[in-house]
Amino acid sequence: MSLDRSVTNSMPANRKKLMNRSKRRTGRRHPLATVALLALGLVFTGGAYAALSSGSVAQAEAEPTSQETIEEGKKLFQANCATCHGLDAQGNNGPSLIGVGAASVDFQVGTGRMPMQMQGPQAQVKPPQFTDEQVKQLAYYVASLGPGPDIPADHLVNGGGDAANGAELFRINCAMCHNVAGAGGALTEGKFAPALTGVSGVHIYEAMVTGPQNMPVFNDLNISPEDKRDIITYLKYVQDNRSPGGFELGSLGPVAEGLLIWIFGLGSIVAITVWITAKSN
Repeated sequence: MSLDRSVTNSMPANRKKLMNRSKRRTGRRHPLATVALLALGLVFTGGAYAALSSGSVAQAEAEPTSQETIEEGKKLFQANCATCHGLDAQGNNGPSLIGVGAASVDFQVGTGRMPMQMQGPQAQVKPPQFTDEQVKQLAYYVASLGPGPDIPADHLVNGGGDAANGAELFRINCAMCHNVAGAGGALTEGKFAPALTGVSGVHIYEAMVTGPQNMPVFNDLNISPEDKRDIITYLKYVQDNRSPGGFELGSLGPVAEGLLIWIFGLGSIVAITVWITAKSN
């Protein structure tokens, strides 16, 4: 014991401090401290992710879906959709519908795109084959097969948002395909971005969260539900207010305007020139 004390006393002061500090640290750390820290980090990470993704699906105003509604939707599905999508909706000639959600079915069937009229680069809009009630039955049946985006709540699609913010978001995310005024545009291989005039707010929202055909998916981490509402508000504003610049030529932009100038403007100048020359002769 006296030898240990003499050795310790003969150590430099700085080394003594380091040894004492390391002893204190070793004494404080519990063997499970690292595990506890990892678990705490996972809890906070999971909680943050759940908070962000909880709004990723705009839930409809809680309208309980009865088993009877789902059964009616199953009958409609088997009679009208199973040829392409299979009796269990896992796909046949068409894709699987497991996990697409009620919003996808409500958009595709509610706009008449499904059932498809004919095979082609993309499904064409046509009058819906089913009533609104039958569309909802089909949607809730498919939703019962796996989780997916739900039909949006009314307050997100009624056009009560900020049109100015919606215009900016639309120009950044949508105008390259749909045109800045939502007039639509051509894509590759016979595909096209449809015009958004006359499209309901519900279907615009559903298209953003499901990404039909060539459209990308804009989940709530890309564009929040409130921002989607602002985009719908902007489109409704454009539809309800005529262009202040006069005749908008289908809102197709400078190409249509340039063609008008060349065909009618330059043609008128040539016609006047010929008339003046003929009269002078």
